[in-house]
Amino acid sequence: MDACGRLLPRTFFEASPELVAPRLLGKVLVHRTGAGLLAGRIVEAEAYLGPHNHPPDPAAHAHRGPTPRNLVLFGRAGHAYVYAIYGRYFCMNISCETAGRAGCVLLRALEPLSGMEQMALHRGLIANGLSREKLARQLTSGPSRLCQALGLTRLTHNGLDVTDAASVLQVRDDGYSASDVLVTPRIGIHEAVDWPLRFAFSGHPCVSGPKNRQKSLK
Repeated sequence: MDACGRLLPRTFFEASPELVAPRLLGKVLVHRTGAGLLAGRIVEAEAYLGPHNHPPDPAAHAHRGPTPRNLVLFGRAGHAYVYAIYGRYFCMNISCETAGRAGCVLLRALEPLSGMEQMALHRGLIANGLSREKLARQLTSGPSRLCQALGLTRLTHNGLDVTDAASVLQVRDDGYSASDVLVTPRIGIHEAVDWPLRFAFSGHPCVSGPKNRQKSLK
């Protein structure tokens, strides 16, 4: 685990999602499993704002207030919010801000670092003949793909504290520095489609959506 760097503290996540999301780029999502360590570098993330925001974020799961589905978001920062889509796939967010404010960051893409063979098994992919870059894109390019590759589900991982040293799911900092960061509107949503809250490594092959630069953060 030390090879993945230091564990991020809760204070890292106790800020607004639009600040946390770009800072998460380059950090490492780690899942300890019985089959070994699965880890990937975060290369794309989207911010979703809490209901206290003005105006409220209509694309956020929390914008109408707490429900049994989104209750994790209204707790302390630094917890995994895993939800199901299409009845069989999952997406993972991390809660932000202080309790009750319900901001979060959706992890949209990873660059695999450890456990690629196990990730391929989870995804039902045959790695033979694929370059590492092409295989990586097939494994973790997209929010549901990365959850499937790392074996993340709502039943098992929703609510886990990613800042806890005892947790099987963590976010760590190995010192990698993000340089050229792309900022665009979020994708795959139908409301607030023009809000520039998607952050990604410019030109990275594992980024799931449009790679053309609109604005660069230095």
